[in-house]
Amino acid sequence: MKIEIKEQKKNPLLKREEVRFEVNHSGEETPKRNAVAEEIAKMFKTKRNSVVIDELKGRYGIGLSDGYAKVYESKEAALEFENEHLLARNGIAKEEPASEAAEGSEE
Repeated sequence: MKIEIKEQKKNPLLKREEVRFEVNHSGEETPKRNAVAEEIAKMFKTKRNSVVIDELKGRYGIGLSDGYAKVYESKEAALEFENEHLLARNGIAKEEPASEAAEGSEE
């Protein structure tokens, strides 16, 4: 799997880099969202939990996929600005405060 950055834009207001990319996976299956996120995290020298893959679409029959990702400055920034369903899809979970978790189990 080889990832090529096609477009990159800094968004300081939302504390992130917005990246359009192409994945070359000729002869292999379409890569999973997590594997692509790990590679992008390596490219940007950040942690996996601050990368949110918004879109990943395979091109039929040619071993290429196009995608859009948001690379946040930190996990906290991702939790602050990103939609819940995208966080869940990317495996980035919010930590629940211990007091709320304990109250819910007593009922």
